[in-house]
Amino acid sequence: MPPNFPSSRFLDRRAFCTTLLASGAALSCGILDSVDPNPRRAELTARPSPPTGSIEPGLHALWSGPPVSFIVVPDSYEPSRPLPLVVALHGAGGTAQGPIDLLAPYAQSDEFLLLVPESERPTWDVIQGGEYDRDIETIDRALRITFERCAVDPARVFLEGFSDGASYALGVGINNPELFGKLVAFSPGFIPPTSPPTAKPGIFVSHGTQDAVLPIDQTGRPIVSVLQANGFAVTFAEFDGGHTVPPAVARAAVDFMLQV
Repeated sequence: MPPNFPSSRFLDRRAFCTTLLASGAALSCGILDSVDPNPRRAELTARPSPPTGSIEPGLHALWSGPPVSFIVVPDSYEPSRPLPLVVALHGAGGTAQGPIDLLAPYAQSDEFLLLVPESERPTWDVIQGGEYDRDIETIDRALRITFERCAVDPARVFLEGFSDGASYALGVGINNPELFGKLVAFSPGFIPPTSPPTAKPGIFVSHGTQDAVLPIDQTGRPIVSVLQANGFAVTFAEFDGGHTVPPAVARAAVDFMLQV
């Protein structure tokens, strides 16, 4: 049975996480069962296809916003050679600048497209106990424009996030396994509600053993255990540090995504 959530629709992520972890089955139910908020609203419709438009290398805003979405196109991009696409989700209170600072250098050196949408509010819709809603629309719109302008390898589309963005990436990624081949969750807090998965993408999770924001024993380790118990192949990178993404962990995550 799904866990009993508090009646308030908007619950801060720490309280929501505590509620989920209060029952050993709670996180598992989040993966296997349809629970309120409706996980079907997390379904994305955009799919890679031969581009009808064009784009130049560099950093581009896809529209004026807010919320705005950005794409980083590496200098090596050529329309005749489809590249991998990494969709990166910022943490609570963050902006696209965080994922751009973290991953744009790898987009250049490792040759992938980097799409960075922003949430409408300080954090992603479902994180506060709401429903998958406006932020899913933003991500879908950003993907649609990206596929229209960029040559994307459909077999190498990945979803990454940090903190609240990592939690959101797990929920959205598990709900859309036909689009995202792999997921990366840097310091996630919980697994949002998902529908029963039709496929199980590989997942990379990292977490600092000294994380004071989302303690690893209450979040990272239980999340990994639940994912593994539900048949997901998980690469877990624990590190001696806090609520951050060390360069070595970022490098390992990029290698994980791009490894064929």
